[in-house]
Amino acid sequence: MDFSDIERILDLVRQHDLAEFELEKEGLKLRVRKAGALPAFTASPLHTMPVVVPTAPSAATPAPPPMASAAPLSADEAEESVELAVVKSPIVGTFYRSPEPGAAAFVEVGQRVKKDQVLCIIEAMKLMNEITSEYEGELVSAYVENGKPVQYGERLFAIRTV
Repeated sequence: MDFSDIERILDLVRQHDLAEFELEKEGLKLRVRKAGALPAFTASPLHTMPVVVPTAPSAATPAPPPMASAAPLSADEAEESVELAVVKSPIVGTFYRSPEPGAAAFVEVGQRVKKDQVLCIIEAMKLMNEITSEYEGELVSAYVENGKPVQYGERLFAIRTV
């Protein structure tokens, strides 16, 4: 695999807006992952240290056209969509609602949450990452079941802000 092959793979990942891509071939392991502070691209022979090359969004990549709404929102739907803040997963991993098996969940639907309150844990690469609320308000929805995998940017909770 040469550099032009890697460039083509990166172009395909950008074009199809993939969250993660991994390829292992002839002793070379290639992983491309979109995530906040995590390396966006790593490639290494299996017996050496990884090489990290950060990627930046291409200026030549056009923004996708806005999607047309199938039906206009009613006044109630529009008002509710404005009030709800959605907490999304900042990483790829396994979602846990409580600090340990059998323990009470960090938060329950209907409960008031404060800014910086722990909402859940996402386990990624054997590390437990606490996900905190950026909002203050009432938790109105939990989108993911306990123990299920989540992707980067996936909805976790909806909070009706105050």
